[in-house]
Amino acid sequence: MEKRYQVFISSTYNDLQEERALVFQALMEMDCFPAGMELFPAADEEQWDFIRKIIDDCDYYLVIIAGRYGSTITPQGLSYTEKEYDYAIEKGMKVLAFVHEDPGKLAVDKSDINEELRTRLSAFRDRVKSGRIVKFWKIGADLPGLVALSLIKTIKSHPAVGWVRANQVGSAQLLSELNELRKRNQELERIVGEITPVGAGGVPKDLAGMQEEITLHGSFFPAGSRTRYSWSHTLTWAEIYALTAPYLLEKPGVNFVQRRIQEGIFAKSGKAGSSPLVDDQDFQTIKIQFLALGLIKTEGGFWSLTNKGEAMLMNLRSVRVSATS
Repeated sequence: MEKRYQVFISSTYNDLQEERALVFQALMEMDCFPAGMELFPAADEEQWDFIRKIIDDCDYYLVIIAGRYGSTITPQGLSYTEKEYDYAIEKGMKVLAFVHEDPGKLAVDKSDINEELRTRLSAFRDRVKSGRIVKFWKIGADLPGLVALSLIKTIKSHPAVGWVRANQVGSAQLLSELNELRKRNQELERIVGEITPVGAGGVPKDLAGMQEEITLHGSFFPAGSRTRYSWSHTLTWAEIYALTAPYLLEKPGVNFVQRRIQEGIFAKSGKAGSSPLVDDQDFQTIKIQFLALGLIKTEGGFWSLTNKGEAMLMNLRSVRVSATS
């Protein structure tokens, strides 16, 4: 079956409009679906949430870096481009990077004058160039050929899910997939049946309480380093919940929750660095524990608090009158 792939194009905008147009055209000529800020509607939805959903639907992530870092949008001072890049890396997407060979030769109106932004751009360039093959370009006309060659090789070596016309999916394939799902369902039912002991609602009778401790593991970039280092930190379930629960009042998506947990626990660890991650299996354990404790609900990829969870949050985070007042 013929597949078509969706590619997210990430870059600063005002200084790279012509270059982006060339890349859009190259991708369409390859029968790919380009996705980027040019196609974003004027919606009421918070912009980052919308961008994140678009990236979720894409098969490959393409970043173009020239002489501007872009507007900063987070307390950490990240630009949209770097935030998009971090999200693509966290998702494990295949990244195609195209970095200007000599940004110092770009016109003033296409370069950052602010020294802090120049420093952030330099650090971002170094991050993108670390651990992957990067293509360098001098003028916009270089990009279509570089993009086409890189994407063809990437699709061949790392084929993604892609999109297929519905009329190309044969009934035999559907039957095969349904049969495979049936087998997996039977296996899951067998595994669930073997889990013991359980109490009411299938919750383990010896479930850890809020004052029990758990050691979480992850990685981060130390200041000035291009290499990720491991870290670990031990907290009680009450501490983890107190860090997480306030954000759940807004019923956020799972990726937002994961980032808040990573940043909050990393800050508690006393380590200094950037882009902290918590091991995915540790994050899944946190989610299951809060579900088992009856503190949260997860519906359609969004987290929210139960009545019990709200009461627990008020108990942990509300401010009491001091004993001396």
